[in-house]
Amino acid sequence: MQFKYPELLWGLLLLLIPILIHLFQLRRFKKTPFTNVKFLKQVVSESRKSSSLKKWLLLFTRMGLLAALVFAFAQPFIANDTALQEKETVFYLDDSFSMNGQIENVNLFKNTIQDFIKYIPNEQRFTLFTNKQVFKDVEVKDIQNELLNLSVAAEQLAIAEIVLKANTYFSDNAASQKNLVIISDFQQRMGNPAAIDSTKNINISFIKPSNTILLNTAIDSVFIAERNNENIELVALLSTNSEEETIPVSLFNNDKLIAKTAAKFDGTKNSEVRFTINTNEVILGKVAISDTGLDYDNQFYFNIDEKSKIKILVIGNSSSDFLKRIYTEDEFDFSTSTLAQLNYSTIENQDLVILNEVQKLPASLITAIKTLSNNGGSFVLIPSTDGEIASYNELASSFYSSQYVNEVSQKMSIATVKTEHPLFVNVFDKKVTDFQFPSVNQRFKFKTKAPIALEFQNKEPFLLGGKNAFFFAAAINNDNSNFKNSPLIVPAFYNMGMNSLKLPPLYVTIGSDVEIELPVTLQQDDIIKIADKENEFIPQQRVLPKKVQINFTENPKSAGIYRVKHNEQTLRHISFNNNRKESELLYAQLPENNNQTSLSDFFLESQKNNAINEFWKWFAILAFAFVLIETALQRFLK
Repeated sequence: MQFKYPELLWGLLLLLIPILIHLFQLRRFKKTPFTNVKFLKQVVSESRKSSSLKKWLLLFTRMGLLAALVFAFAQPFIANDTALQEKETVFYLDDSFSMNGQIENVNLFKNTIQDFIKYIPNEQRFTLFTNKQVFKDVEVKDIQNELLNLSVAAEQLAIAEIVLKANTYFSDNAASQKNLVIISDFQQRMGNPAAIDSTKNINISFIKPSNTILLNTAIDSVFIAERNNENIELVALLSTNSEEETIPVSLFNNDKLIAKTAAKFDGTKNSEVRFTINTNEVILGKVAISDTGLDYDNQFYFNIDEKSKIKILVIGNSSSDFLKRIYTEDEFDFSTSTLAQLNYSTIENQDLVILNEVQKLPASLITAIKTLSNNGGSFVLIPSTDGEIASYNELASSFYSSQYVNEVSQKMSIATVKTEHPLFVNVFDKKVTDFQFPSVNQRFKFKTKAPIALEFQNKEPFLLGGKNAFFFAAAINNDNSNFKNSPLIVPAFYNMGMNSLKLPPLYVTIGSDVEIELPVTLQQDDIIKIADKENEFIPQQRVLPKKVQINFTENPKSAGIYRVKHNEQTLRHISFNNNRKESELLYAQLPENNNQTSLSDFFLESQKNNAINEFWKWFAILAFAFVLIETALQRFLK
């Protein structure tokens, strides 16, 4: 037994008081006999025996009363050692999309919150954080409404990140017991719970609200498989972990149903559906399914706007027919000019300028190209076999510290494609090995710090550059090279053109670093706004003379189709979808020593371990009983 106020036990010394009083009452008195009192002596003797018993009973009663009062005020109790230790408790509540599944017609996330509110002790103080919110040092009544209004989102902290973040909410008090409770479905992408390493002495408990495997079907992606002058073939990819053979799939244009089909899985976990839409029609599209698993992956947004044609100008006397075949009219505004006929004022309006084997670059052209680059435009320099290196270097030296060195007349084959280079990303399905590479007869040696896209067999660069400046190390006319007949020429020049004006793609994944460019001229204090039906925000933007660069790193937060506005005029649309990694539903194994199965069991066990059995009330009752006993003795015992 332990005492809350053990120093009050000194009050037991008060028991000496009734003892001393009792001893004082037992003093011997001098007896004086009287005559003729023989009859009375017997009465006096009997009375003295009764009085002595009463005094002893009163003594014990009063001592019991004082002792009971002392013990009551000292507050005796029985408890575990840990129950008396100061405690700090931090909860992590997983509010990622995978927690929002329907299991047995119950929403897992909402049910978890309700259980938390129901079972946590009202007086317990704690800190709770999710993937995006923090409630620090609160009681459940302080945040009950906020908890009930929580919604799921795409963010997902890893196990290691959860532990590190939780550590920041614990004090530096080494004497306190620190408890971290992680409430999640524990998807494998979070990491291995058994391998976590805490930087403090923290007791970590893992609570998995449900062990039932969630059945879910998701729309993974949408892409254009084929496009011609009349139709676009749109493909939607779906995945499932259920046993369903088919599931209806709908295509909407601005909330209007325009097509419906069915995805057939036939025992596999993946399927695709195809839709045919009009090429010339603006589509604010949504592919949708009905599924009882996760909700966020039942819709997939995309849009097809009227394309802004990319302006491309080719300068030079060499044939540019191969470029005209690459830069088709439906996507590009293609034009050519000789150096003698060049209107320099048109350069600033271009997205991409290709210097096609110009023998000598005039200073005025170099200045115009540099201005174009500074204003967000791009250029490509293809040297002539008899080109003037000095004029080339006057332009090249301003980009990646590049320099044409000397001319080499030696046949050399291209041997390496840098598939990580922006020009060739997603061009090849696998590493390029068995490939018929082109060659050149005459080339320039090149010094540069620019990223290399194509490389000769001797590791010298053939095509290099990035962002808005690209350089060839050799002429590509048919007399000097067979590069025009190579499959590499199309992706190289096509992506140079497409990257010169970053148009919105079919859709964007929320959270990815995406930049688009709008061919619009803004006046002073003009801004571009992004809006859907409910929200509006101002994105990060860089204003250039002939276009605006917009970055979407931080916003938006929710999926949908957004309008790109300037002065309340819609310039185009851009669609956002949440990352589909939450749909994989692969669960991690919890540590074997984790014995917590539910929130109710966890809080019940915690209350049991922290329980303090107090006895002061019983001692108070005992003191009152002694008062009653003394009263009865005084009244009924003579």
